[in-house]
Amino acid sequence: MTITASTASADRRTADPTRNNARAGGIFYLITFAASIPALVLLSPVLNDAGYITGAGQDTRVLWGCFLDFVNAVTCVGSAVAVYPVVKRHNESLALGFVSSRLIEAAIIMVGVVSLLAVVTLRQDQAGDVATGQALVAVRDWTFLFGPGFMATINAVLFGTLLYRSRLVPRIIPTLGLIGAPLLFTANMLTVFGHNTQTSTWSLLATLPVAAWELSVGVYLTTKGFRRVQAG
Repeated sequence: MTITASTASADRRTADPTRNNARAGGIFYLITFAASIPALVLLSPVLNDAGYITGAGQDTRVLWGCFLDFVNAVTCVGSAVAVYPVVKRHNESLALGFVSSRLIEAAIIMVGVVSLLAVVTLRQDQAGDVATGQALVAVRDWTFLFGPGFMATINAVLFGTLLYRSRLVPRIIPTLGLIGAPLLFTANMLTVFGHNTQTSTWSLLATLPVAAWELSVGVYLTTKGFRRVQAG
């Protein structure tokens, strides 16, 4: 009977039409999470050195960081597109809003990538000055605030609400996002008006719940897929 039950369970998993969508969405989420952290480390020379554009530079390192941010933008869209066919059955408006918000986030990220690539190009051509380099880095800083910052809160509200209502995953997972979204939004607003910085302790703490939400979604969808979680 154990063998029969195991076989039946395996057959149900195989026949699950949402499994591939869930796995793809989860993998994209995990890649996004994994790419964003080393990208920050690799980009630190150009982000923290005001004279990078006229200095010796670490272009190879910066180029790899830009590439990882490019990967981040692509997988950001991929995560939403992968799950859309499943989640739209539960609330098409929220599902479409989620895809749109991820597209906007990816576009903002790419603006930041291009601005840093411009710094590298101008440094190599010896055609830039410190003011130009600082201006391009400032563009990237603002894209980081409005892309992975503000848009992440919108993503969490839209996708978190959808998952919470549909019970496609345990409710504790979207709850992390729904709690973290207003915290991160508040920190970002304080940054916009000069009362906070993106690298402050408050910003870090406000980011943690949303980061935990995205990591949890990625792990759960990759390993278990969408499941109708029963109440109680």
